Amino acid sequence: MRFTRSPQPNLVKRALIVRLGSLGDVVHAIPVAASLRSAYPSAQIDWVTDPMYLPLIGLVEGVDRAIGLNTRAWLPGARGNVVSALAALRRSAYDVVLDLQGLLKSAILARAVGARRTVGFSRTHLREPAARLFYSESVNPGGAVHVIQQNLSVSAALGALDRSVRFPVRVPESAAAADVARELGGGFALLNPGGSAAWPNKRWPPSRFGAVAQALERSHGLPSIVWRGPGEQALAEAVAVASGGAARVSPPMSLPDLLALAHASRVMVSGDTGPLHLAAAVGTPVVALFGPTRPERNGPWAAADVSVSRVTQCECPYQRRCRRREPCIEDIGVEEVLEAVARRLGAHV
Repeated sequence: MRFTRSPQPNLVKRALIVRLGSLGDVVHAIPVAASLRSAYPSAQIDWVTDPMYLPLIGLVEGVDRAIGLNTRAWLPGARGNVVSALAALRRSAYDVVLDLQGLLKSAILARAVGARRTVGFSRTHLREPAARLFYSESVNPGGAVHVIQQNLSVSAALGALDRSVRFPVRVPESAAAADVARELGGGFALLNPGGSAAWPNKRWPPSRFGAVAQALERSHGLPSIVWRGPGEQALAEAVAVASGGAARVSPPMSLPDLLALAHASRVMVSGDTGPLHLAAAVGTPVVALFGPTRPERNGPWAAADVSVSRVTQCECPYQRRCRRREPCIEDIGVEEVLEAVARRLGAHV
C-alpha cells in the first residue's frame, strides 16, 4: 500500500465516508467505519449514501449519522435540494472525507464538502480515473485483492491500521422475518435468484434454483424462501413453481427485514448481488454463484463460505452484457451447487 504523501498523525475528530451505492458496495465499506471507530473512539463518523440505504447504515454501530443524498437529483429543477444538502455537510466542518466510490460524482461531492483532507484511491484503482483530480491525497492499495481490503487501505491512510474485517451491524427485530420462520417451522434456506437488472449475466436460471429447493427439502429437511427485490416478483414465482412446492416467495420486506431474514436462515444461495453480501455480513452461511465477476475480489470473505465460479472461462469479465448466447454462469450445474451447499452445511448430499 502506498500513499501520495506520508500519512499525517493528526487526530481525526470528524470524518465523512462517501459510499453512495450499490447495496453490495455499501456493505463492503462497513469495515472502514469499524476500523475508524476502533482507531478514533471519540470521533464523529458520518456516512453519506443513497437514501435507499439509510436503513442499513442506521444499523451500523459506530456510525454517528447516516445522511441521504440522491445524486440522481442533480438535474434541472432538483438541484436546490442537493445544494442545501452540501451546505449542511460543509457546516459540519469535517477533518477528512473518504471517497470509497471512485466515480466523478462521488469525488466532486467529497471535495465539495470542504474538508481539510479528501482521500480516495489512486488513478489506476478508480472506476473513473478523472476522479483523482478532486482528491488531496490518494491511496494505492497495492496487492489487496478483495474490495474490502482495498477499502481498508484508505482508512489506513488516516492511521486506522486495523485491517480485520468486521461488520458491526445490529440485526433488528422483524415481525415479517419472524412470521416466515414460524410458518416454515424454524430452519430454512434463503434463495436469491435476482439481482441488478443491469447485470443479467449474474443471474442463475430460476429453474435450477427450483431444483436446488427440491433437493434441500429432500436431503436436508430445509424448506426454502425465495427473496424478491423490486420488480422480481415474476422471477421469484418462477423459482417457486419450479420447486414443486419446496419453496415459497417472500412477502414484501424492507432492507432491515431482509437483514433479519438472512440472519435467521440456515444457508443462502445467491449470485453476486447485494443481498448475498448483506447476508454474509451478519454471519449467514452462504453459497455464492459467480459468472462474470471474481469471487476473490467481490465474493464472501469468510473462510467457511463457498463460491462456485465460472469467471476463468468468462469471455467478458466485468461486462454487464454477455457476448455468448448463454452466460457462463449457466455452465454451473445443480449438482455442483448442491455439493457446495452440503460442504457449507457440513453434511453430504
